[in-house]
Amino acid sequence: MELTVSAKIHYQNTHFITSAPDIRHLPEDEGIEVAFAGRSNAGKSSALNRLTNQRSLAKTSKTPGRTQLINLFKVDENCHIVDLPGYGFAQVPLELKKKWQKSLGEYLQKRECLKGLVVLMDIRHPMKDLDQQMVYWAVDSGIPVQVLLTKADKLKSGARKATLLKVRENSLAFGGDVKVDVFSSLKGIGVDQLRARLDTWFAPAMEQDLPSDETETN
Repeated sequence: MELTVSAKIHYQNTHFITSAPDIRHLPEDEGIEVAFAGRSNAGKSSALNRLTNQRSLAKTSKTPGRTQLINLFKVDENCHIVDLPGYGFAQVPLELKKKWQKSLGEYLQKRECLKGLVVLMDIRHPMKDLDQQMVYWAVDSGIPVQVLLTKADKLKSGARKATLLKVRENSLAFGGDVKVDVFSSLKGIGVDQLRARLDTWFAPAMEQDLPSDETETN
């Protein structure tokens, strides 16, 4: 029989820990981290707020690309969510964009406690070059990926389904563990699926926190 986890992850208890310009300024590389990445206008902050049922856990901005730091949030003991800097849209100097890109690549390739990556893409403009680069970085590092096609409420049901099927088909080219689902922070579409995916990534840390008699196999 497989190991079952009795502990429940309460995402509404998630709270901010720290911000860092690069991985050298993050806390110890331990526990389990799940990172959220996406273009600056993909709705990343809104998705984090919806996931945690909080209005302002992640700060949203009318000017996409303002988040220039790696933001760390504690979900549970040894379980953290990382909000990576948005990319690809911000009106900022080229040198700063290059610095952000270096920090993103360094985090994905060197952070040992990173166990899952959520890549958010506007369902109307999915799989831009930088989006694909993020997924390839993760796959090359053996990290599972959950692609969220955000703002799904902007499309009618038929167009939404057609886009989902097309992106799922295209994602096969990445290899590795890459799943694709639709998501809407406004309507709550895909929130339960996202939490379930995160649950599987955080499960090893939750098992460690359980009393020994609760983690025994039957």
